[in-house]
Amino acid sequence: MLEALVKQNNTKLILVVLDGIGGLPVEDGKTELELAHTPNLDKLAKVSALGMHIPVDIGITPGSGPGHLGLFGYNPAEHNIGRGILEALGLGLEVRDTDVAIRANYATVRYEQGRPIVVDRRAGRIPTEENRRITQKLKENIRKIGDVEVLIESGMEHRCAIVFRFPEPLEEGSDMVTDTDPQKEGLEALEPKALTPQAKKVAEVAKEFVRLAAEILKEEEKANYLLLRGFSQKPKIKNFEERFGLRACAIAVYPMYRGLASLVGMQVVKVEGGIQEELQKLEELYKDYDYFFLHIKKTDSYGEDGNYKGKVRVIEEFDEALPSILSLNPDVLVITGDHSTPSVLKGHSWHPVPVLLKSPYVLGGTSQRFTEKEALKGELGIFPAYKLINLMLAHSLRLAKYGA
Repeated sequence: MLEALVKQNNTKLILVVLDGIGGLPVEDGKTELELAHTPNLDKLAKVSALGMHIPVDIGITPGSGPGHLGLFGYNPAEHNIGRGILEALGLGLEVRDTDVAIRANYATVRYEQGRPIVVDRRAGRIPTEENRRITQKLKENIRKIGDVEVLIESGMEHRCAIVFRFPEPLEEGSDMVTDTDPQKEGLEALEPKALTPQAKKVAEVAKEFVRLAAEILKEEEKANYLLLRGFSQKPKIKNFEERFGLRACAIAVYPMYRGLASLVGMQVVKVEGGIQEELQKLEELYKDYDYFFLHIKKTDSYGEDGNYKGKVRVIEEFDEALPSILSLNPDVLVITGDHSTPSVLKGHSWHPVPVLLKSPYVLGGTSQRFTEKEALKGELGIFPAYKLINLMLAHSLRLAKYGA
Protein backbone atom coordinates (compact mmCIF):
# COMPACT_ATOMS: atom_id res chain seq x y z
CA MET A 1 0.00 0.00 0.00
CA LEU A 2 2.72 2.48 0.96
CA GLU A 3 4.43 2.46 -2.42
CA ALA A 4 1.16 3.30 -4.17
CA LEU A 5 0.82 6.44 -2.06
CA VAL A 6 4.31 7.83 -2.67
CA LYS A 7 4.43 11.16 -4.47
CA GLN A 8 7.23 13.49 -5.50
CA ASN A 9 8.30 16.86 -4.12
CA ASN A 10 11.55 18.65 -3.35
CA THR A 11 11.83 17.87 0.35
CA LYS A 12 15.09 16.72 1.93
CA LEU A 13 15.33 13.86 4.43
CA ILE A 14 18.30 12.89 6.62
CA LEU A 15 18.62 9.67 8.60
CA VAL A 16 21.47 9.72 11.12
CA VAL A 17 22.30 6.30 12.54
CA LEU A 18 24.32 6.40 15.74
CA ASP A 19 25.18 2.72 15.64
CA GLY A 20 24.20 0.85 18.81
CA ILE A 21 23.01 4.06 20.50
CA GLY A 22 20.60 2.43 22.98
CA GLY A 23 21.95 1.51 26.38
CA LEU A 24 21.25 0.46 29.95
CA PRO A 25 22.26 2.11 33.26
CA VAL A 26 26.04 2.10 33.72
CA GLU A 27 26.72 4.80 36.34
CA ASP A 28 24.45 6.30 38.99
CA GLY A 29 21.50 4.58 37.35
CA LYS A 30 22.08 6.44 34.07
CA THR A 31 22.62 5.20 30.52
CA GLU A 32 25.31 6.56 28.20
CA LEU A 33 22.78 8.95 26.62
CA GLU A 34 21.76 10.20 30.05
CA LEU A 35 25.39 10.67 31.15
CA ALA A 36 26.36 12.58 28.01
CA HIS A 37 26.36 16.39 27.97
CA THR A 38 24.16 17.05 24.92
CA PRO A 39 22.78 20.60 24.90
CA ASN A 40 22.05 20.56 21.16
CA LEU A 41 20.25 17.20 21.23
CA ASP A 42 18.31 18.30 24.32
CA LYS A 43 17.16 21.48 22.61
CA LEU A 44 16.16 19.53 19.51
CA ALA A 45 14.33 16.87 21.51
CA LYS A 46 12.02 19.47 23.06
CA VAL A 47 10.65 20.45 19.64
CA SER A 48 10.73 17.00 18.03
CA ALA A 49 8.71 13.78 18.08
CA LEU A 50 10.35 11.00 20.09
CA GLY A 51 9.67 7.31 20.43
CA MET A 52 11.30 3.88 20.36
CA HIS A 53 11.68 1.42 17.50
CA ILE A 54 11.98 -2.36 17.67
CA PRO A 55 14.61 -3.45 15.11
CA VAL A 56 13.31 -6.96 14.31
CA ASP A 57 10.83 -8.24 16.88
CA ILE A 58 10.25 -8.16 20.62
CA GLY A 59 13.09 -9.90 22.42
CA ILE A 60 15.13 -10.51 19.25
CA THR A 61 18.73 -9.25 19.20
CA PRO A 62 19.51 -7.96 15.70
CA GLY A 63 22.73 -7.99 13.75
CA SER A 64 23.80 -4.89 11.85
CA GLY A 65 22.28 -6.16 8.60
CA PRO A 66 18.72 -6.63 9.87
CA GLY A 67 19.02 -3.48 11.98
CA HIS A 68 19.81 -1.29 9.00
CA LEU A 69 17.40 -2.98 6.60
CA GLY A 70 14.60 -2.13 9.02
CA LEU A 71 15.62 1.53 9.10
CA PHE A 72 15.69 1.56 5.29
CA GLY A 73 12.05 0.38 5.20
CA TYR A 74 12.53 -3.34 4.59
CA ASN A 75 11.02 -5.85 7.00
CA PRO A 76 14.12 -7.75 8.22
CA ALA A 77 12.01 -10.82 8.94
CA GLU A 78 11.34 -11.07 5.19
CA HIS A 79 14.88 -10.29 4.00
CA ASN A 80 17.47 -12.52 5.62
CA ILE A 81 20.90 -11.64 4.28
CA GLY A 82 23.48 -14.42 4.41
CA ARG A 83 26.73 -14.12 6.31
CA GLY A 84 28.81 -14.48 3.19
CA ILE A 85 27.11 -11.49 1.57
CA LEU A 86 27.60 -9.34 4.65
CA GLU A 87 31.26 -10.31 4.93
CA ALA A 88 31.91 -9.61 1.26
CA LEU A 89 30.05 -6.31 1.29
CA GLY A 90 31.70 -5.38 4.54
CA LEU A 91 35.12 -5.78 2.95
CA GLY A 92 34.15 -3.76 -0.09
CA LEU A 93 33.62 -6.57 -2.60
CA GLU A 94 30.89 -6.02 -5.16
CA VAL A 95 28.29 -8.79 -5.23
CA ARG A 96 26.28 -9.46 -8.39
CA ASP A 97 23.44 -11.76 -9.44
CA THR A 98 26.09 -14.08 -10.86
CA ASP A 99 27.88 -14.49 -7.55
CA VAL A 100 28.01 -16.63 -4.45
CA ALA A 101 29.74 -14.97 -1.50
CA ILE A 102 31.40 -16.89 1.32
CA ARG A 103 32.72 -16.02 4.73
CA ALA A 104 36.03 -17.80 5.41
CA ASN A 105 38.37 -18.42 8.32
CA TYR A 106 42.06 -19.13 8.06
CA ALA A 107 42.66 -22.21 10.20
CA THR A 108 45.42 -24.52 11.39
CA VAL A 109 45.15 -28.18 10.43
CA ARG A 110 47.30 -31.27 10.76
CA TYR A 111 47.08 -34.08 8.25
CA GLU A 112 46.30 -37.65 9.26
CA GLN A 113 46.48 -40.07 6.32
CA GLY A 114 45.86 -37.09 4.06
CA ARG A 115 42.81 -35.91 6.01
CA PRO A 116 42.86 -32.32 7.34
CA ILE A 117 42.14 -32.37 11.09
CA VAL A 118 41.34 -28.93 12.51
CA VAL A 119 43.73 -27.90 15.28
CA ASP A 120 42.66 -24.24 15.52
CA ARG A 121 39.60 -22.92 13.70
CA ARG A 122 40.96 -19.36 13.81
CA ALA A 123 44.66 -19.97 13.14
CA GLY A 124 45.58 -18.38 16.47
CA ARG A 125 43.86 -15.16 15.40
CA ILE A 126 46.79 -14.25 13.19
CA PRO A 127 47.57 -10.51 12.91
CA THR A 128 45.67 -8.66 10.20
CA GLU A 129 48.96 -7.83 8.45
CA GLU A 130 49.73 -11.54 8.21
CA ASN A 131 46.23 -12.14 6.86
CA ARG A 132 46.85 -9.61 4.10
CA ARG A 133 50.12 -11.27 3.10
CA ILE A 134 48.54 -14.71 2.90
CA THR A 135 45.44 -13.46 1.13
CA GLN A 136 47.61 -11.76 -1.49
CA LYS A 137 49.30 -15.10 -2.14
CA LEU A 138 45.89 -16.72 -2.73
CA LYS A 139 44.81 -13.85 -5.00
CA GLU A 140 47.88 -14.27 -7.17
CA ASN A 141 47.49 -18.03 -7.51
CA ILE A 142 43.72 -18.57 -7.71
CA ARG A 143 42.14 -16.21 -10.20
CA LYS A 144 39.74 -18.61 -11.93
CA ILE A 145 38.39 -22.10 -11.52
CA GLY A 146 37.17 -23.17 -14.94
CA ASP A 147 34.93 -20.36 -16.15
CA VAL A 148 34.34 -19.05 -12.62
CA GLU A 149 36.21 -15.93 -11.48
CA VAL A 150 37.49 -16.03 -7.89
CA LEU A 151 37.65 -12.84 -5.81
CA ILE A 152 39.28 -12.86 -2.36
CA GLU A 153 39.55 -10.03 0.17
CA SER A 154 41.31 -10.06 3.53
CA GLY A 155 39.47 -9.11 6.70
CA MET A 156 40.49 -8.64 10.30
CA GLU A 157 42.70 -11.23 11.99
CA HIS A 158 41.75 -14.70 10.67
CA ARG A 159 38.76 -13.68 8.52
CA CYS A 160 38.44 -13.19 4.80
CA ALA A 161 35.71 -13.15 2.17
CA ILE A 162 35.48 -15.02 -1.11
CA VAL A 163 33.24 -14.43 -4.11
CA PHE A 164 32.73 -17.00 -6.86
CA ARG A 165 31.61 -15.11 -9.96
CA PHE A 166 29.86 -17.31 -12.52
CA PRO A 167 29.44 -16.33 -16.19
CA GLU A 168 25.62 -16.25 -15.96
CA PRO A 169 23.10 -15.25 -13.26
CA LEU A 170 22.50 -18.06 -10.79
CA GLU A 171 19.23 -19.77 -10.05
CA GLU A 172 17.67 -19.37 -6.64
CA GLY A 173 19.01 -22.05 -4.32
CA SER A 174 22.49 -22.07 -5.84
CA ASP A 175 23.94 -21.03 -2.49
CA MET A 176 22.60 -24.08 -0.65
CA VAL A 177 26.04 -25.49 0.06
CA THR A 178 27.16 -26.88 3.42
CA ASP A 179 29.91 -25.20 5.45
CA THR A 180 33.32 -26.84 5.62
CA ASP A 181 33.91 -25.69 9.20
CA PRO A 182 33.24 -28.60 11.61
CA GLN A 183 32.70 -26.01 14.40
CA LYS A 184 35.02 -27.87 16.74
CA GLU A 185 38.75 -28.56 16.96
CA GLY A 186 39.92 -32.14 16.60
CA LEU A 187 37.46 -32.93 13.81
CA GLU A 188 38.12 -33.29 10.11
CA ALA A 189 37.39 -30.31 7.90
CA LEU A 190 34.23 -31.04 5.94
CA GLU A 191 33.71 -31.15 2.20
CA PRO A 192 31.27 -28.63 0.71
CA LYS A 193 28.13 -30.45 -0.38
CA ALA A 194 25.22 -29.27 -2.50
CA LEU A 195 21.83 -29.38 -0.80
CA THR A 196 19.93 -28.57 -4.00
CA PRO A 197 20.48 -29.48 -7.66
CA GLN A 198 21.10 -25.79 -8.43
CA ALA A 199 24.00 -25.72 -5.93
CA LYS A 200 25.90 -28.62 -7.50
CA LYS A 201 28.31 -26.51 -9.57
CA VAL A 202 28.92 -24.10 -6.70
CA ALA A 203 29.84 -27.02 -4.44
CA GLU A 204 32.22 -28.40 -7.08
CA VAL A 205 33.94 -25.03 -7.46
CA ALA A 206 34.17 -24.69 -3.66
CA LYS A 207 35.72 -28.14 -3.34
CA GLU A 208 38.37 -27.32 -5.93
CA PHE A 209 39.02 -23.94 -4.31
CA VAL A 210 39.61 -25.58 -0.92
CA ARG A 211 42.04 -28.05 -2.54
CA LEU A 212 43.99 -25.31 -4.31
CA ALA A 213 44.08 -23.09 -1.22
CA ALA A 214 45.34 -25.95 0.94
CA GLU A 215 48.18 -26.61 -1.51
CA ILE A 216 49.16 -22.92 -1.55
CA LEU A 217 48.95 -22.55 2.23
CA LYS A 218 50.57 -25.86 3.23
CA GLU A 219 53.89 -24.28 4.27
CA GLU A 220 52.29 -21.62 6.46
CA GLU A 221 52.99 -22.09 10.16
CA LYS A 222 49.46 -21.32 11.39
CA ALA A 223 47.12 -20.33 8.55
CA ASN A 224 47.61 -23.48 6.48
CA TYR A 225 43.94 -24.06 5.59
CA LEU A 226 40.68 -22.25 4.81
CA LEU A 227 37.29 -23.07 6.32
CA LEU A 228 34.28 -21.87 4.33
CA ARG A 229 31.04 -20.69 5.93
CA GLY A 230 27.84 -18.91 5.03
CA PHE A 231 27.48 -19.50 1.28
CA SER A 232 25.01 -16.87 0.09
CA GLN A 233 23.63 -15.23 -3.02
CA LYS A 234 22.69 -11.60 -3.46
CA PRO A 235 19.17 -11.26 -2.06
CA LYS A 236 16.42 -10.00 -4.33
CA ILE A 237 15.50 -6.68 -2.77
CA LYS A 238 13.44 -4.05 -4.53
CA ASN A 239 15.32 -0.84 -5.23
CA PHE A 240 14.97 1.89 -2.60
CA GLU A 241 14.24 4.65 -5.11
CA GLU A 242 11.65 2.53 -6.92
CA ARG A 243 9.85 1.82 -3.65
CA PHE A 244 9.96 5.22 -2.00
CA GLY A 245 10.65 7.72 -4.79
CA LEU A 246 13.79 8.99 -3.08
CA ARG A 247 17.19 9.56 -4.67
CA ALA A 248 19.28 8.24 -1.80
CA CYS A 249 22.90 8.70 -0.78
CA ALA A 250 24.79 6.75 1.88
CA ILE A 251 27.72 8.33 3.72
CA ALA A 252 29.63 5.85 5.86
CA VAL A 253 33.22 5.14 6.87
CA TYR A 254 32.90 1.38 7.45
CA PRO A 255 32.55 -0.89 4.38
CA MET A 256 29.73 -3.06 5.78
CA TYR A 257 27.33 -0.14 6.01
CA ARG A 258 28.19 1.11 2.55
CA GLY A 259 27.56 -2.43 1.39
CA LEU A 260 24.17 -2.64 3.05
CA ALA A 261 23.17 0.66 1.48
CA SER A 262 24.37 -0.43 -1.96
CA LEU A 263 22.33 -3.61 -1.57
CA VAL A 264 19.12 -1.56 -1.67
CA GLY A 265 20.37 0.69 -4.46
CA MET A 266 21.59 3.79 -2.63
CA GLN A 267 24.42 5.80 -4.12
CA VAL A 268 27.35 5.04 -1.85
CA VAL A 269 29.99 7.60 -0.90
CA LYS A 270 33.28 6.39 0.51
CA VAL A 271 34.65 8.68 3.18
CA GLU A 272 37.59 8.36 5.55
CA GLY A 273 37.94 9.91 8.96
CA GLY A 274 35.18 10.56 11.46
CA ILE A 275 32.07 12.60 12.10
CA GLN A 276 33.46 15.87 10.77
CA GLU A 277 34.55 14.31 7.48
CA GLU A 278 31.14 12.67 7.05
CA LEU A 279 29.34 15.95 7.72
CA GLN A 280 31.57 17.75 5.25
CA LYS A 281 30.60 15.20 2.60
CA LEU A 282 26.92 15.64 3.50
CA GLU A 283 27.20 19.37 2.92
CA GLU A 284 29.00 18.88 -0.40
CA LEU A 285 26.33 16.52 -1.76
CA TYR A 286 23.25 18.03 -0.17
CA LYS A 287 21.81 19.52 -3.35
CA ASP A 288 22.19 16.27 -5.32
CA TYR A 289 19.93 13.86 -3.40
CA ASP A 290 16.59 13.69 -1.59
CA TYR A 291 17.54 11.27 1.19
CA PHE A 292 20.77 10.88 3.11
CA PHE A 293 21.85 7.98 5.31
CA LEU A 294 24.66 9.09 7.59
CA HIS A 295 26.31 6.34 9.64
CA ILE A 296 28.36 6.85 12.82
CA LYS A 297 30.06 3.70 14.05
CA LYS A 298 32.02 4.37 17.23
CA THR A 299 29.01 4.45 19.56
CA ASP A 300 28.63 0.75 18.81
CA SER A 301 32.35 -0.04 18.95
CA TYR A 302 32.75 1.39 22.45
CA GLY A 303 29.55 -0.31 23.58
CA GLU A 304 30.91 -3.67 22.43
CA ASP A 305 34.15 -2.97 24.27
CA GLY A 306 32.23 -2.24 27.47
CA ASN A 307 33.73 1.26 27.38
CA TYR A 308 30.76 3.42 28.38
CA LYS A 309 32.91 6.53 28.79
CA GLY A 310 34.11 6.17 25.20
CA LYS A 311 30.51 5.80 24.03
CA VAL A 312 29.58 8.94 25.98
CA ARG A 313 32.42 10.85 24.29
CA VAL A 314 31.20 9.91 20.82
CA ILE A 315 27.66 11.00 21.70
CA GLU A 316 29.04 14.34 22.90
CA GLU A 317 31.15 14.69 19.76
CA PHE A 318 28.05 14.17 17.65
CA ASP A 319 26.15 16.70 19.74
CA GLU A 320 28.82 19.31 19.04
CA ALA A 321 28.52 18.60 15.31
CA LEU A 322 24.71 18.60 15.24
CA PRO A 323 24.34 22.35 14.43
CA SER A 324 26.05 21.79 11.08
CA ILE A 325 23.32 19.28 10.15
CA LEU A 326 20.57 21.62 11.35
CA SER A 327 22.09 24.47 9.31
CA LEU A 328 21.15 22.53 6.17
CA ASN A 329 17.51 22.90 7.27
CA PRO A 330 16.31 19.43 6.25
CA ASP A 331 12.55 18.97 6.03
CA VAL A 332 12.84 15.75 8.03
CA LEU A 333 15.70 14.79 10.32
CA VAL A 334 15.75 11.45 12.12
CA ILE A 335 18.37 10.51 14.70
CA THR A 336 18.34 6.92 15.93
CA GLY A 337 20.35 3.68 16.00
CA ASP A 338 20.15 0.35 14.22
CA HIS A 339 20.03 -1.50 17.54
CA SER A 340 21.02 -1.05 21.18
CA THR A 341 24.53 -1.89 22.35
CA PRO A 342 24.57 -1.49 26.13
CA SER A 343 28.10 -1.24 27.49
CA VAL A 344 27.10 -3.49 30.38
CA LEU A 345 26.35 -6.29 27.91
CA LYS A 346 29.35 -5.63 25.62
CA GLY A 347 27.25 -6.49 22.59
CA HIS A 348 24.05 -5.95 20.67
CA SER A 349 20.83 -6.38 22.61
CA TRP A 350 17.09 -6.80 22.13
CA HIS A 351 16.14 -3.48 23.76
CA PRO A 352 14.09 -0.91 21.81
CA VAL A 353 16.06 1.98 20.30
CA PRO A 354 15.35 5.69 20.87
CA VAL A 355 14.17 7.70 17.86
CA LEU A 356 14.04 11.46 17.34
CA LEU A 357 12.10 12.87 14.38
CA LYS A 358 12.25 16.61 13.60
CA SER A 359 9.82 18.14 11.11
CA PRO A 360 7.41 21.09 11.03
CA TYR A 361 4.51 18.69 11.64
CA VAL A 362 5.19 17.19 15.06
CA LEU A 363 3.37 17.75 18.33
CA GLY A 364 6.62 18.22 20.25
CA GLY A 365 6.99 19.23 23.86
CA THR A 366 6.62 15.69 25.22
CA SER A 367 10.30 14.97 25.89
CA GLN A 368 13.11 17.02 27.37
CA ARG A 369 16.16 15.07 26.22
CA PHE A 370 17.19 12.45 23.65
CA THR A 371 17.42 9.52 26.04
CA GLU A 372 15.76 6.13 26.38
CA LYS A 373 13.44 7.21 29.21
CA GLU A 374 12.47 10.49 27.57
CA ALA A 375 11.84 8.68 24.28
CA LEU A 376 9.33 6.47 26.07
CA LYS A 377 7.31 9.61 26.82
CA GLY A 378 7.24 10.67 23.18
CA GLU A 379 4.38 10.91 20.72
CA LEU A 380 5.72 8.20 18.39
CA GLY A 381 5.33 5.40 20.93
CA ILE A 382 7.02 2.07 20.23
CA PHE A 383 6.88 0.84 16.63
CA PRO A 384 8.64 -1.59 14.23
CA ALA A 385 11.80 -0.11 12.72
CA TYR A 386 10.69 -0.82 9.16
CA LYS A 387 7.77 1.60 9.68
CA LEU A 388 10.16 4.50 10.21
CA ILE A 389 10.22 5.18 6.47
CA ASN A 390 6.43 5.68 6.60
CA LEU A 391 6.91 8.43 9.16
CA MET A 392 9.73 10.07 7.22
CA LEU A 393 7.69 10.10 4.01
CA ALA A 394 4.57 11.37 5.77
CA HIS A 395 6.43 14.19 7.53
CA SER A 396 8.06 15.19 4.22
CA LEU A 397 4.57 15.35 2.63
CA ARG A 398 5.50 12.59 0.20
CA LEU A 399 2.46 10.37 0.85
CA ALA A 400 -0.94 10.87 -0.73
CA LYS A 401 -4.16 10.29 1.19
CA TYR A 402 -5.36 6.71 1.33
CA GLY A 403 -8.92 6.14 0.19
CA ALA A 404 -11.75 8.54 -0.56
